[in-house]
Amino acid sequence: MADQVVLVTGGVRSGKSAHAEALLLDEPATTYVAAGPSYDDADWHARVAAHRERRPATWSTLETSDLAVALAEATTPVLVDCLGTWLDAILSAADLWEAPIEEIEAYVSARTTGLVATLRAATAPVVVVTNEVGLGVVPEHRSGRVFRDLLGTINQRVARACNEVHLVVAGRVLIL
Repeated sequence: MADQVVLVTGGVRSGKSAHAEALLLDEPATTYVAAGPSYDDADWHARVAAHRERRPATWSTLETSDLAVALAEATTPVLVDCLGTWLDAILSAADLWEAPIEEIEAYVSARTTGLVATLRAATAPVVVVTNEVGLGVVPEHRSGRVFRDLLGTINQRVARACNEVHLVVAGRVLIL
């Protein structure tokens, strides 16, 4: 998987995180970047801990919402999990959930541009996990629509920076 950038997408509980981890199992040292909230969230920390338990002991974990910096500073292969929690984290940290949509879009676009640039410059394998919003039920309120639309756009931009996109449905993988 040398110098390859892969996007792994699928619905909730599709097996996408397990598939992403399997892609890097042969890498002796991998950095698992938990792209999580900037606020204290017990459920998030429990999820990261559960992932840590099933990964090889040689893997390290970094919890951050600054994906561009994490990727730029990485000296090992990287698994980023996941763009949906990253989107929530950056919008929450900037207190933008209720801002005008144009302001939200501009902020997310700028952050995504930085992320895409670091993905394109990656010299080690990178696997990025995301939720495929086109396959999921999204609440029909403003925040749900904003999240779906922004994550869909992020997914498309990140996919263009990747060598491959893997769609995982019910544990089955389709390489696009």
